[in-house]
Amino acid sequence: MDSSLREHVPAEVRTALDRNTGSVLVDTAQLVAARSRFDDHQAEALARYLGTSQATNTVRAYRTDWRAWLAWCVTQSRTALPADPLDVAVYLATAADAIVEGHWRYAPATLDRKAAAIAAVHAAGGLPSPTRSDVVRLTLRGIRRARNARPDRKRPVLLHTLTDMLAHRPPEGPARHRDTLLLLVGFAGALRRTELAAITLDDIHVTDDHHTGQPVLIINLNTTKTDPTGTAGHHVALPRGQQPDTCPICALTDWLDLLTIHHNGGDLRGHTPQTTTAHRCNNHQPTPLADGTGRPLFPRINRHGHLSDTAISGRAVGELVKRYAQRAGLDPAAFAGHSLRAGFATQAALGGASDREIMRQGRWSNAGTVHRYIRTANPLDDNAVTKLGL
Repeated sequence: MDSSLREHVPAEVRTALDRNTGSVLVDTAQLVAARSRFDDHQAEALARYLGTSQATNTVRAYRTDWRAWLAWCVTQSRTALPADPLDVAVYLATAADAIVEGHWRYAPATLDRKAAAIAAVHAAGGLPSPTRSDVVRLTLRGIRRARNARPDRKRPVLLHTLTDMLAHRPPEGPARHRDTLLLLVGFAGALRRTELAAITLDDIHVTDDHHTGQPVLIINLNTTKTDPTGTAGHHVALPRGQQPDTCPICALTDWLDLLTIHHNGGDLRGHTPQTTTAHRCNNHQPTPLADGTGRPLFPRINRHGHLSDTAISGRAVGELVKRYAQRAGLDPAAFAGHSLRAGFATQAALGGASDREIMRQGRWSNAGTVHRYIRTANPLDDNAVTKLGL
């Protein structure tokens, strides 16, 4: 953080903002009180769990937004903390008018998040939020009404799009196998990018379908966007694909073979993929790497083909989807990590799946969300316009 900005931030909040992990959403006054009333072990336990109460991506975004607010206050000679509601309203209104290359620099949702970051850091300092005032609330409402813009929805990755993406994988090496599995699992599992990135080898196992005897991949989602504490215990089931090239379990079998080779010290950079057209998943074996240590299913891979011990990030999942869209001759700006999840819902609707079936796999609780995908896929289904006799 710039030294000219530090005087505007309490020490406890400053520490949370400066470190790479932790939360800025904790009332630091309570932590100070805990340290004065309890022993170090008890106070540290409280601080640790409060610090992990918010998602890493949320903390990262709030940290960036708070620094932008600090910088504006310095240039305008305003007080950042505690903030005057009128200052916050003018800051948001000015940001709403910012244009870059002929486009609005900030979407209304981004401005809402900026206001939320300011409120969060005030709460962390035990201060009342300036964003609850009418001048801030009405400013944000006015911005949304003035824009009156639809959400920037990304294009779904449909089955033919997915096939085109898979056709543009690297010819060899670990990235080919990891990316194959990631795209297939993300699509068939209707997974969010953060959910994909968080899967470990301990979270997966292959069992048999009691009706067909064919293998089924079960993925345990420890946490999700709608279940951040993991209390619901979501599980996603992926059946064997009709074709080996688009079978998630075949892709998993290939990828686990490579991870085992890597674990045993083998070189994966020149690894040549199998050319067989048979299903490899029939011979799937549990991996000994699922040993309770939480090894990532999708580790980072550098440009030299070396595997990392750390997982790919949610942001990297989105970049991967964009990269493959570009390789397939599509506009990468039209796609994002959510395109896999949206693609599942749209493709399933095209295939005749009911909204209940789509909601079950995608873990949607709001039927209205799924209906948007169904209307996109089949705009004339159950539509009275077909009865007009035109």
